[in-house]
Amino acid sequence: MRILITGSAGFIGHHLVQALRVRFPEALILGLDNLDPSLNLQMKRARLTRQGVGEPQDLPWKEPFSVSQGIKFVRADLADKNYLEVLFQEFRFDFVVHLAAQAGIRRSLVEPESYIQSNIVGFSHLLEACRQHSVKHLVFASSSSVYGTQSELPFKEDDRADTPISIYAATKRAGELLAYSYSHLFQMPATGLRFFTVYGPWGRPDMAYFKFAESIREGRTIDVFNHGKMWRDFTYIDDLIEGLLRVLFQRIPQSQPPYEIYNVGSHSPISLEELIVGLERRLGRSVERRYQPISPGEAPSTFADVDRLWNAIAFRPQTSMETGLDEFVRWFQEYTQSDRVCL
Repeated sequence: MRILITGSAGFIGHHLVQALRVRFPEALILGLDNLDPSLNLQMKRARLTRQGVGEPQDLPWKEPFSVSQGIKFVRADLADKNYLEVLFQEFRFDFVVHLAAQAGIRRSLVEPESYIQSNIVGFSHLLEACRQHSVKHLVFASSSSVYGTQSELPFKEDDRADTPISIYAATKRAGELLAYSYSHLFQMPATGLRFFTVYGPWGRPDMAYFKFAESIREGRTIDVFNHGKMWRDFTYIDDLIEGLLRVLFQRIPQSQPPYEIYNVGSHSPISLEELIVGLERRLGRSVERRYQPISPGEAPSTFADVDRLWNAIAFRPQTSMETGLDEFVRWFQEYTQSDRVCL
């Protein structure tokens, strides 16, 4: 079995690589990441080292190389269409998980071109490669952001998603529509997963929960947007990975067209205030809040209906926020006290 994971040095990609190497030790797992210097390379370096593929400066730009347990890594960009074609010709992937993206709402407001290039152009290249080489199943990351500011809660997959309020959300919705078109025209099995605020160890330093933890540890004031009236449906990373793997291998679409969309969330949103209090308690100190208006492009609430996911794979996220925060803070304290990296 040959599996391509794009964005393998990212938060979710890293956990997926680790899960696959345990569950399918005989599989060939190829991770691809462009190691974008605008993102946190120190964190990506630590993740890659943990995967056993070395430091980024030791990684070749083009040539794949073998390492232990069937894991390979290439540093490449999906915008390089010709190289992507060579890669698919060489490895003949059975399954593809597409996690590579420019992520985050606020940065998309000031760097829209990079989001369009990565999330639309890069994804279109990957779709074409999957079509040309008859991949058995493509699973790709979408986002709860596609729902915009609709007031009907919880969000259901059949709800309208044609009023995105950020460039990031627009590019993710565009990716869903491109994938649908490929499935319709070429009978290419594809499944989109709308992720709801994924958190946990080895997470993204630009995410609110991670930045709050840093500020609490360092005694810095934190900005709380929408004057604290924000609710998020947080999804613990282990739950997301379990759902993703079940969808990838157990739920290849047989519909016409062979295309599905699923929410992946906890179905249990909490307020930012609850999140901050939980982090304060675990880190042993309080933090001063600075309340701000809502940030452009942000929705005040997210809330996932996960009935479709349950009906498809008999699974729904079940890690409580209490347990998830315990695990994150335990890792965060170990990681930030290490001499390996400075965030």
